[in-house]
Amino acid sequence: MEKTTLIFVGILSCLVSIASAKAGIATFYTKYVPSACFGNKPKGNMVAAASDALWKNGKVCGKKFTVKCTGARNAVPHPCTGKSVTVRMVDRCPGCPSTIDLSKEAFAHIANPVAGIINIDYKEAGSSKKKKKKMDI
Repeated sequence: MEKTTLIFVGILSCLVSIASAKAGIATFYTKYVPSACFGNKPKGNMVAAASDALWKNGKVCGKKFTVKCTGARNAVPHPCTGKSVTVRMVDRCPGCPSTIDLSKEAFAHIANPVAGIINIDYKEAGSSKKKKKKMDI
């Protein structure tokens, strides 16, 4: 009985994780500095720029998003690698045709760059640091 419950909870948590992702579109760019969030401070090459819909007056600056390719948007067949990538939001992409404008390196991790534009699922990545519980003694 306990084993069945554990399996059910595992399946349910996977479904909740998938359901929390949002559908969108991704493109890529190649010049990462200066950025709207960090000016001339480079933040590596696994970065992204937010569309107007995500920007929210810069509230997404520094937040991490997990992005996965879900399919083609043009004539390039099967562009997806099957992998996902986590990127830090460092810039704004005003008037972008995509939801998230990925660095070329991040885009290449999840899809063939020849595609240029892809369908994606994305969600804000959870913090990897566990919060310590405050104990009253």
